[in-house]
Amino acid sequence: MDDRQGQTQGQTQLYQPALYRILDANLDRVREGLRIIEEWCRFGLNHTDLTAECKALRQETAQWHHAALRAARDTATDPGTRLTHAQEAERGSIQQVLQANFCRVEEAMRVLEEYGKLYDGKMGSTFKQLRYRVYQLESQILSHERSQKLLRSQLYLVTSPVANLEATVEAALQGGLALVQYRAKDEDDVTRMAKATQLRELCHRYGALFIVNDRVDLALAANADGVHLGQQDVPLALARQVLGPNRLVGRSTTNPDELQRAIAEGADYVGVGPVHETPTKPGKAAAGLDYVRYAAEHCPIPWFAIGSINPTNLREVLESGGQRVAVVRSIMEADQPTLVTQYFLSQLQRH
Repeated sequence: MDDRQGQTQGQTQLYQPALYRILDANLDRVREGLRIIEEWCRFGLNHTDLTAECKALRQETAQWHHAALRAARDTATDPGTRLTHAQEAERGSIQQVLQANFCRVEEAMRVLEEYGKLYDGKMGSTFKQLRYRVYQLESQILSHERSQKLLRSQLYLVTSPVANLEATVEAALQGGLALVQYRAKDEDDVTRMAKATQLRELCHRYGALFIVNDRVDLALAANADGVHLGQQDVPLALARQVLGPNRLVGRSTTNPDELQRAIAEGADYVGVGPVHETPTKPGKAAAGLDYVRYAAEHCPIPWFAIGSINPTNLREVLESGGQRVAVVRSIMEADQPTLVTQYFLSQLQRH
């Protein structure tokens, strides 16, 4: 043995107890975090494949949790057991629980990847690959959650510029609203970005989806759940390329040809209208209830009737086959947005 090899072995012996404790602690973090995620996939999503992947990740991690690593544990003298943060005591939604535990798992796997190289050459490469699988799992769960929320959403609020924007949207969310689109045609980008970020945080606090109108770049920057495109906006395929496969892309349609094209292009949902002439679409002729009837018979993806729909004319939309509606002024200009939201939802659910 030459001097350099002896020196390396000596250093390894010196730091071995600390190394083993680091590996043991982070293996525990990974397994605990994955179990929390697995429980939601199993009982919350009832999703066999996602549950199976969580279980496989846990088991592959457990194979590295050797007895020697467990034996190095020294909880009594570990200063980390007494450290905490206020955010750890608060979880406002399932989404926050999942996000916190994905972060925990991913960070711990990165630690195992780096320190594992000192323990066993294969450990570093193994946890590098496992970490990539966790990233993919996170994307799959987010995509599934968004799709399921979209399917369950019957009322879609499209915002308009009002002085009390955030308060109005929150009032609607308190009434049970689960889908919001931020639409602001005439505001500058600095204002749009600030408001989009505020509304996204608000919507996610209530477990609602948040969509940005027209602007794919703004939707990405604000970490929105998706974007809604008009007929004159960027191609749907380009929006999907920019946003990735796990966010929602909707498309406005005004006739059967546009509807069929949106379906063929892979839209997650479509707007159907305007049912009546509306000041939000000046110069656009009403598509009428005939188009609602067509969508009811021919549209296999979620669709929302839109265009001056209010509590007075809602019934005729429902009787024409509409099961979901999008509204603007009926809520944004309402004196009591919560009550109006509750009324819309009660009629939609009853029908």
